[in-house]
Amino acid sequence: MKLIVLLALLSGCALLSTGCATPAYSAKERDARISRIHRYDARQAVDDWDVFWLEDRPSHNTVWHVR
Repeated sequence: MKLIVLLALLSGCALLSTGCATPAYSAKERDARISRIHRYDARQAVDDWDVFWLEDRPSHNTVWHVR
């Protein structure tokens, strides 16, 4: 029983210690990647907001055919 608990703890620690922030990247590279992701997310949020407001039906007050 103790062996199973120990193996479970070790496997849990192994799973939690891995992730995106690996030592393969320097701190400068990691910060650049994170700021690039934040910039991309901000642009995506603006695009989503524009789609939300532009999804309104076209105005019928124009002389041109808009459909």
